[in-house]
Amino acid sequence: MSTPATNTEAAETHGHGDISTGVAGGDSNASATRITPGNALRPEDIALEVRTGLAKPTEDAAEFALRLGDDALILSQRLGHWISRAPELEEDIALGNIALDQLGHARSFLSYAGGAWDKTEDELAYFRSETEFRSIQIFEQPNGDFAATIARQFVVSYYQYELYRRLTQSTDATLAAISAKAVKEVDYHRDHSAQWILRLAGGTDESRRRIIHGLKMLWPYVEELFRDDELTGRLAAAGAAVEPSSLRPEFDRLTGEILAEAGLDVPDVPAAPGGGRSGKHSEHLGYILAEMQVLAREHPGASW
Repeated sequence: MSTPATNTEAAETHGHGDISTGVAGGDSNASATRITPGNALRPEDIALEVRTGLAKPTEDAAEFALRLGDDALILSQRLGHWISRAPELEEDIALGNIALDQLGHARSFLSYAGGAWDKTEDELAYFRSETEFRSIQIFEQPNGDFAATIARQFVVSYYQYELYRRLTQSTDATLAAISAKAVKEVDYHRDHSAQWILRLAGGTDESRRRIIHGLKMLWPYVEELFRDDELTGRLAAAGAAVEPSSLRPEFDRLTGEILAEAGLDVPDVPAAPGGGRSGKHSEHLGYILAEMQVLAREHPGASW
């Protein structure tokens, strides 16, 4: 078990707690702050580091973590709707597990982001308005039928995998540590969606029609995933993050290989306007937040 960094050690790690110990160094079997069954880096560990001052994000790092946390949180909420509704029991469990993985990523990123503004993960999740969320619009798109959900999952898992893989080299120790854990889980999500793309495309005429339709409906939102802006430019220059546009070639190559194997074309559709990073969302996010936030807002501070 790696011990939490002392304040002196933290000061030597770009002002953050060295919770990436054993990760940035290339030891894939070591946890960031501890070695636990499943190599788990818990959101509680990050929250503790934030509370004790061992992990303190810069304003830019906090804004970036907020974006990634919002992406994962909204996707988790969407996938959670499949529980008890999936086409088969095994898939019910699979989608539920992916939703839980995404929720874990959201908690970690939001816990870290909150360190800049003295807010908890719950305050960021439940007590912000629609325009304050920074998630990209593809994450809030409706589940549609099962094929549409798989199409969305196919896109976001390949995007998240490449993003987290690159962030494991971040100069921000906490972002690197969270990403090092997340990329292993997203790798499974990537395989899950790719296998379903192949199955649906090679199944019946109806399943093939539906996956083609699902990809066509989701593909306009792909472009927004890879848009650079001033924040990512500053963080990339500091080595703390990467420009989203730099992820696109690998995304196109890998998704193109799966689609080609499935005998499907990359949809040729115009890009949607986007704007999620600046708080501009589709009509769907408001409904998601209304359901997700109602209990916390009706009974603030309530506990089991």
